[in-house]
Amino acid sequence: MATATELCSLENYLVLPDHTMDERIREAREALGRECVVLGHHYQRDEVIRFADFRGDSYKLAQEAARTAGKYIVFCGVHFMAESADILSRPGQVTVLPDLNAGCSMADMAEITQVEDCWEQLVAAGLTTDEGDGITPITYMNSAAAIKAFCGERGGVVCTSSNAAGAFKWARRTGVSAPQGSAPQQKILFLPDQHLGRNTGYNLGIALNEMVVWDPYMINGGLTTERLRTAKVILWKGHCSVHQRFLPEHVDKVRARYPDIRVIVHPECRWEVCQRADGIGSTEGLLKMIRQAPAGTMFAVGTEIHLVNRMGKEFAAEGKKVITLDDSGCLCTTMFRISPQHLCWALENLAEGNIVNQIKVKDDVKHWARMALDRMLEIQ
Repeated sequence: MATATELCSLENYLVLPDHTMDERIREAREALGRECVVLGHHYQRDEVIRFADFRGDSYKLAQEAARTAGKYIVFCGVHFMAESADILSRPGQVTVLPDLNAGCSMADMAEITQVEDCWEQLVAAGLTTDEGDGITPITYMNSAAAIKAFCGERGGVVCTSSNAAGAFKWARRTGVSAPQGSAPQQKILFLPDQHLGRNTGYNLGIALNEMVVWDPYMINGGLTTERLRTAKVILWKGHCSVHQRFLPEHVDKVRARYPDIRVIVHPECRWEVCQRADGIGSTEGLLKMIRQAPAGTMFAVGTEIHLVNRMGKEFAAEGKKVITLDDSGCLCTTMFRISPQHLCWALENLAEGNIVNQIKVKDDVKHWARMALDRMLEIQ
């Protein structure tokens, strides 16, 4: 175990080789016992995710965070995920993010002041009220706690790629109950990922011309009041820097090279890419498609490269081949920030009774964000 002096400085860890962290991480985990649970997102590097008690996508990890009984939740993911874990945590639990620089470029594309300005303009146009009678806001899990709270306070909900369709149905009141006092067939304000919103709406029968994109850097989002009035879904102009890299040409190219290949992609990809694919799914959904396929099936997967490479190794034993949709497949650089050194530093400090990099959401934000997340966990 490291000395107290060494524990004080993360820099002492960052200069050490990855492989030297393994035994120290195991020792810290053993010392902490059941008091600590480590959650690992699928996009984490292999050197980190191997130590996760639970691995999954945002939705699965949010569920695990809500069920966790231990005192410490160490979240190997990005900032908004750790925020959600803190929001769903029990009194006395502590959420730690091994590297505070692990953010999300998509989440950063929707700042709370921008969203509040958008809502004020929608209210001024007579399309909704302050409480949300007219438009239901839905925010993707990839958003700051303040955005989740914004949606919760206005009768909205959080969603992940796993249950985005359910959130849309819930929001538009099709076969599900609405919050008290809400009007039927409401419009949806979906943020911050326009691609997930567009793909979800289209798959539920909403035409492309019934969805508009709100640009937060333009007056009225760059849209006329009439265009907003006729739209069923207002999409925030945001995207995932990893999934937006995949293009229709990548699908055409891989099919030309492997005629029998199955192309499956994440719904954060562009609509044009999703339309060319054989299947669309969250990270858990993509894994399920490959797992259920017969031996000999070959897949080209449009998602983060660490997950694709891990799939390739895992399913090779079953006689299935998994490759990336694009040979220059992009990693999630913010997820990659968390290293074995960061994880070791956080765990050894906890084992010594020192809490580092605690993620703590303000109580007023937590209240409304919790409402939006609780609604999410009830939606299938």
